[in-house]
Amino acid sequence: MIAALWIVGAYLVGGTPFGYLIGRMRGVDVRTVGSKNIGATNVFRTVGRKWGFLAFACDFLKGFLPTLAAVNAVRCGCGGLPPWLPLAVGVMCVVGHMLTPYMKFKGGKGVATAFGMLVALVPALVGAAFLVFVAAFALTNYISLGSCLAAAFLAVGVWFRWLGARGVDDLPQCVLVTAMALFVVWKHRANIKRLLAGTENKIYIFRKKS
Repeated sequence: MIAALWIVGAYLVGGTPFGYLIGRMRGVDVRTVGSKNIGATNVFRTVGRKWGFLAFACDFLKGFLPTLAAVNAVRCGCGGLPPWLPLAVGVMCVVGHMLTPYMKFKGGKGVATAFGMLVALVPALVGAAFLVFVAAFALTNYISLGSCLAAAFLAVGVWFRWLGARGVDDLPQCVLVTAMALFVVWKHRANIKRLLAGTENKIYIFRKKS
């Protein structure tokens, strides 16, 4: 029962639509502009850089903090919680972001929230994935491409015993992280179509589009 409460709570926390709330705070409904997505990238593009960074930080933390809390609760043996709880909590945070109950189960793409969850679970592995993202974004200025490549890296990398991952010795983690990473890629299917068509929007963090 306690584990179930953790999982439901994680879903509700993950479902908090920070990107939408930040946009409304600035008088913008991000569901009607840009990519019409409530994630940090669309906030960055349509509301402003600092607000996009704020949305990213909030989405990151709603994946990181509940997962880290579950990790520490399991380690200290609080209430006899099962060892799989941190993974379940993290996944439900991401599901909550993607299918938020507060917005008719329509949400963001889950990249920042998944990033936060994985930093709490396998920091070294996600650090390597982040380098993949940074390299792809720096070379192309496409956040969507960097996100998809980083997710694909995680989907494969988690199966190997390296960078803090336990590989196939932790089969539930491998399966769920891979499924979540592939779901992130699937959520980017419209972006992938635009990338292939050459119509995807670029994001310039340190300079304006020339």
